[in-house]
Amino acid sequence: MLQLSDTQTKNALPFQPLVEALRTMFREGCEMPVRHHHTMGVPDKADATLLLMPAWQSGAYFGVKLASVFPSNADLGIPAVSATYLLSDGTTGAPLALVDGGELTARRTAAASALAADYLARKDAKTLTMVGTGRLSANLIEAHCATRQVETVYLWGRNFEKAQQNARELSATLSLNVIAEQSLQKAVGQADIVSVATLSNAPLVKGEWLPEGCHLDLVGGFTPNMREADDIAITRSRVFVDTRAGAMKEAGDLTIPLANGTLKPEDIIADLYDLTRGENPGRTSNQEITFFKSVGAALEDLAGAILAYENSKELQSA
Repeated sequence: MLQLSDTQTKNALPFQPLVEALRTMFREGCEMPVRHHHTMGVPDKADATLLLMPAWQSGAYFGVKLASVFPSNADLGIPAVSATYLLSDGTTGAPLALVDGGELTARRTAAASALAADYLARKDAKTLTMVGTGRLSANLIEAHCATRQVETVYLWGRNFEKAQQNARELSATLSLNVIAEQSLQKAVGQADIVSVATLSNAPLVKGEWLPEGCHLDLVGGFTPNMREADDIAITRSRVFVDTRAGAMKEAGDLTIPLANGTLKPEDIIADLYDLTRGENPGRTSNQEITFFKSVGAALEDLAGAILAYENSKELQSA
């Protein structure tokens, strides 16, 4: 059985092939039970979350991810998300690979946003604003660059000094013009794509800030109590999701507007199944604002784990 470290997993999942692997998996589909979601108390700290996410394609592969989210880890300077993925043979049940789940999660999450943006962001989008300075931010920047010709990135975080440091590092490693921005309103107002990856429980992005024709990509919130954009962002946008079943149940950015009447179920135009299968065209004009909310899906993990396994197996046999 292959065992892939975080570095090996990262190297086995370049973003352009990963975006295409997700596109194919959403188009073809797989069996994906609703993920198990459990809240765990942590003494003297914020509650943690335990996630179990199985998925399979009959006769091909199956896998399960065991993931945990400990928000208070940010205070300790360590990642909030820890995860492991076990990929197995779909005909014999034999274990094939143990993949680093943290790197898999970060990269497939970013790739799903890039896949959505390929349908929802303007084709000429050149400016990206990244809200958040955690592990996902670098992945999201790199992933969005895989589907659009991004020239300038504005980076905002609650800690401006950290944003400045990250901007310097990302400019060097990604060969991009990454600029730390102290004003979130200014950063949002000059963006073609706004990507948000935080653990916020209150809206950060105000809908009135969104410029005409921009694409809003909300990634961080994964419980009904978490929220990154306000009701005005909903009312000004055409709303899309990764999966209807997951996002309408777990994402506070949707469940709260659904509960207060700002959003109706029929207002959610399409999910990634519809977009990849050509059942919805996505963006229909350069003026409209598009709103994409993802909460993640086991399908994405399975697609990423298969790609990591097959790429790594090829390297070993070369």
